[in-house]
Amino acid sequence: MAKKKNPSAIVGSFNNRQLLYVRYFTAILIDLLVLNFFDEYWDNVVIESFTISVLVAILLQILLKFTIKIEHIVADYFNSKSGKFMKFMRYFSAWALLFISKLIILEAINKGFGDAVQFKGAWHGVIAFIVVVMVMLVAEMFAAGINKKLGKIG
Repeated sequence: MAKKKNPSAIVGSFNNRQLLYVRYFTAILIDLLVLNFFDEYWDNVVIESFTISVLVAILLQILLKFTIKIEHIVADYFNSKSGKFMKFMRYFSAWALLFISKLIILEAINKGFGDAVQFKGAWHGVIAFIVVVMVMLVAEMFAAGINKKLGKIG
């Protein structure tokens, strides 16, 4: 009698480097999709070419992951301390670090790509940039949620 195959069964195993590669590759593609979506449909985002948007997506992914790593280090420090002030400082430092990092990332894009990438509008494009980054993060979380649910099916 022939054995039935389970379509959701794991077909192989993956090492941590492979999983990390797939995670970052997917995140860069999501960022690329979001960047080009905003470039096409919102006048406050202008990217000169697809190639530039690929490079911006890679730079964004690197800088966002670096920012999150620093935020976790700072959070761990304040979480190791007790008291209401330390709890306040944990949340305040996270907010400050994440907000200031967006300004630094925007400046890095400006220095790296000049007029080839423009975020326009309120606060010299800062609001447009933050909107784009927030949509990227939500899209990445959405994709991660789908991936997690697919792992539970079967």
